Amino acid sequence: MKGELTLKTRREFLRTSLLGGAVTWTLPTFLANTFAALQAEAADKATQTTTGRDTNILVVLQMAGGNDGLNTVVPCGNDFYHRARPKLALPEDKILKLNHDVGLHGSLTGFKALYDAGQLAVIQGVGYPNPNRSHFRSTEIWQTASDSQKVESYGWLGRYFDNACPGSDPAVAVSVGRQMPQAFAAKTPTGVSLENPQNYRFIPPGRGQAAEMTSAEESFRRLNELEPEMAENSGGTIGALRGAITHPGSALDFIERTALDAQVSSDEIRAIVKRLENQATYPASQLGNSLKLVAKLIGGAMPTRIYYVSQGGYDTHTNQVNAHDRLLRDLGDSVKAFVEDMKSQGNLSRVLLMTFSEFGRRVAENASGGTDHGAAAPMFVVGDCVKAGLLGRYPSLAPEDLFQGDLKYQVDFRSVYATVLETWLKTRSEPILGQKFPQLGLV
Repeated sequence: MKGELTLKTRREFLRTSLLGGAVTWTLPTFLANTFAALQAEAADKATQTTTGRDTNILVVLQMAGGNDGLNTVVPCGNDFYHRARPKLALPEDKILKLNHDVGLHGSLTGFKALYDAGQLAVIQGVGYPNPNRSHFRSTEIWQTASDSQKVESYGWLGRYFDNACPGSDPAVAVSVGRQMPQAFAAKTPTGVSLENPQNYRFIPPGRGQAAEMTSAEESFRRLNELEPEMAENSGGTIGALRGAITHPGSALDFIERTALDAQVSSDEIRAIVKRLENQATYPASQLGNSLKLVAKLIGGAMPTRIYYVSQGGYDTHTNQVNAHDRLLRDLGDSVKAFVEDMKSQGNLSRVLLMTFSEFGRRVAENASGGTDHGAAAPMFVVGDCVKAGLLGRYPSLAPEDLFQGDLKYQVDFRSVYATVLETWLKTRSEPILGQKFPQLGLV
């Protein structure tokens, strides 16, 4: 989405600072030869797109490993549920009732509070046709929004960046973690990935001791000594990227994504993290820390429109009870704290958080006190603007209605994506998802 706001873009900064000699790095010939072209291109691109500073923000939360949806959104009085899970079925006193038929796992007190406050939508029975039970492949399907028999090169959010965010600040997308998610893979590489903001920085050659530099910073030094054919495999300064760093004719983008982002974005991010304090108490967990960081970046007016965080551990084949209790409590409490933080900042009305997991679990428990890879499962959408409540129909647990022991999906996950794209991110979904999917009454 192109806006009317004219800003000093990163290309302008690069032209006036880097090209003007303010930063005197020694560059290999193949980079130096692109400077004239970069300067010419910068002159033509002074208009920024709408950014996270002035419009809606989406936070994607991946529940990695395949969450057991049946013990997350629980069919309380369903006899088939209790018969299939004589040990794992939750007793009534461990369920937070949403209505007579459905409730939340007892550890999701944070989610129950959001539900009661009208800030949580529960989408039941989400999946896709011909489900795949491989972690890798099913995650790929969810991240690229592809049909199960088709392989896509680019992620669904990457296609959003390509279609709706040309000329955006590279920090239009931020992933908190070691690697860029496949969902961000795009024709024009976009986004930054960081785990520890204090380590996300660039030290120019000749300054600082080797011991003070992270491996990413070492990588940047090596970058300036690489030949062109080696450059595609670097890029460690801003985290791992899905897909090639360069594409035909884009040596200019390569410079921006390495030299400029490492210098400018890192300074901005570290300054925000140092300056701002969170206004809520988060769990001392990886997810809690990730959402704390996202809250600070939103409060610091980063231009980011999409944030991506992950919580792992949901592959509960054995001894599921304690692990699942802990994971769901962390999930509910971390998201509730994030919502409180957004409300304190005055940003809650323009932030939407959406969860997903690559698949649910089988209806029947296994012999190891756990559950095996399944299919359909719930999604959660959180925010001040969601139409709270239960969406969709709970899948039937009757044995004759299952497919190879799995729940049949009721809602295609791409309908959720289409709804978020159209109603929240205000862009057409069909060019991004490749076809028209029905929208939900979600936002």
